[in-house]
Amino acid sequence: MNGSVLLLLPMILPFIFGLIIGFQKEEKQRNILVFIAMAVEAALVWYLCSGEMQTFVLWRISDRLALVYKTDGLARFFACLISTIWLIAAVFSMEYMKHEHKPARFFMFYTFSLAALMSLCFSENMMTMYLSYEFMTILTAPLVIHTGTPEATRAGLKYLGYSFFGAGLGLMGFFFLNTYCRTTIFMPGGTLDMAMVAGHENLLLVVFFLMALGFGCKAGMFPLHAWLPTAHPVAPSPASAVLSGIITKGGIIAIIRVTYYLFGVDFLRGTWAQTALLVLSIVTIFMGSMLAYKEKLLKKRLAYSTVSNVSYVVFGLMLMCPAGFMGALLQVVFHAVAKNILFLCAGAIIYKTHKTYVSELKGIGKEMPIVMWTFALAALSLIGIPPTSGFVSKWYLAQGGLLPQAGMLGLVGVAVLMVSALLTAGYLMSIVVNGFFPGKDFDYASLQKKEPNYLMTVPLVLLSIAVVGFGMMPAPLMQAIRSISGMIF
Repeated sequence: MNGSVLLLLPMILPFIFGLIIGFQKEEKQRNILVFIAMAVEAALVWYLCSGEMQTFVLWRISDRLALVYKTDGLARFFACLISTIWLIAAVFSMEYMKHEHKPARFFMFYTFSLAALMSLCFSENMMTMYLSYEFMTILTAPLVIHTGTPEATRAGLKYLGYSFFGAGLGLMGFFFLNTYCRTTIFMPGGTLDMAMVAGHENLLLVVFFLMALGFGCKAGMFPLHAWLPTAHPVAPSPASAVLSGIITKGGIIAIIRVTYYLFGVDFLRGTWAQTALLVLSIVTIFMGSMLAYKEKLLKKRLAYSTVSNVSYVVFGLMLMCPAGFMGALLQVVFHAVAKNILFLCAGAIIYKTHKTYVSELKGIGKEMPIVMWTFALAALSLIGIPPTSGFVSKWYLAQGGLLPQAGMLGLVGVAVLMVSALLTAGYLMSIVVNGFFPGKDFDYASLQKKEPNYLMTVPLVLLSIAVVGFGMMPAPLMQAIRSISGMIF
C-alpha cells in the first residue's frame, strides 16, 4: 500500500457506520447516527477534493490488475455531488421511513451504497471501476426490494438482471482493452495503442459501442431502460430519488471514463459508433418524454422522465465537443438536484395523503404549498426555463448540437430537446396547475393543511435554492467542468 490512506476512508466509513446503523433499533439514536455518517462522509469527501490530487494503491498484481483510487477532476466532480445529495436525501428519509417497515435495514443499505458510489467515483483504472460498479448494483438492489411485495421483488430481480447484463458488456470490453490499450489506467485523451489498433479499428468500435450500451443500461438508455420505470415506483420514495438522481449517474461515470479516458475522442469522433449512440440517445429522449406524458402513476411518470433526462447527458457526451461536454456535466448536476426534489415531493405526498396517481392531486397545492412550490421549481428546471439551472445545461447542449461538425444528427437532437421540453411541461406543469388551481367544481371545503414537518421540507427548500442558485450563478461549476474538459480536448 502507498499514497494517502485518507483516500480509503470514503469507502470504509460508510460500511462501519452502516453496520452500526443496521443493528440500531431505537429511532432517535438511529437517525442521529445516519446524520453523523452522512455529514462526516460529505465533509471528508469535500476535504479530500479540495487539496492536491492524491492516489492510493490498495492492491496490485500488475499495472492492469490493481485496485487504485485517485482524486482527479472527474472524481472530485461526482464525489462532491453524490455525497452532498446523499446527505440531504438522508435527512428527508428520517421522517419518511416512519411509515415503512424495517427502517434500520433500509438505512444500512443506504449507507453501504454510498461506499460503492465513492469507490466508483475515485476509481483510477478499469478494474477498480468495474468492481465498484458491480458492488453499486448489489448494494442498491435491497433499496428496490425493500417493501418486500411481490412487485418489489420482481422489480429488484429485473434491476439486477439488466444491470448485470450491462456490466457484463463492460467486462467483455475490459478484456479487449487490456490487449489494445497501453494501460487501463484512466488518462485524459485515451490510452489506445494505435500500433496495436491498426487493422482492428472496426473491432474496437464494436467493443466501444457495446461497452457504452452496457453502461448506458444504468443510465436508462434505450434499449436497456426497462428496469427503471419498474424499479422506481416500488421502492421507498427516498430510494427512488437517489436511484433516479444519483445511481443513474453511475452509468454516466462509466461512459465518460470509457469514452474520454480509454478510447479517446480522436479515435471515436466521426465513426459509426458515435453516430449509433447519438441516435440511441435521441430516441431515448423522445421515447421517455412520450411515455412520461401518457403515464398516470406519479412515481412512474417521474421514472420515465428520468429515462428521457439522463439521455440528455449521453447526447452531450456523444457530441464529443467541449460545448456538448459542458452541457452534459451541467445536466448531471441539475438533473440530480431537480429529480431528487420531484421524487422527494412525491414521497411527501404519499406520506401525508397516500395518493399515488396524478388524477388524485387536484388541490394538493392548497394542502401542501411548500412541497408543491418546490415541485414547481424543479419542473421548471427540467423544462429549461430561466433562471432555473436546467436552462443553462440545455443552452450548452444546444450549442454543441448546432456546431457544424455535429451534422444533421446534431440538428435533429436539438429539435428533439425542444419537443422533449414541451412534453416535460405537459406532464409536470399540469400537476402544478391542477394542484394550485383545481377548478370551480372542486370541493374546497374538503381541503386540509397537510404540510410535512421540517425533516421533509428543509431538504426540499435547500435543493430548490440550489435549482435557482445554479441557474443564476453557474460560473463556479462551469469553471470546474472546464478544468476537466481542458484535459480531455
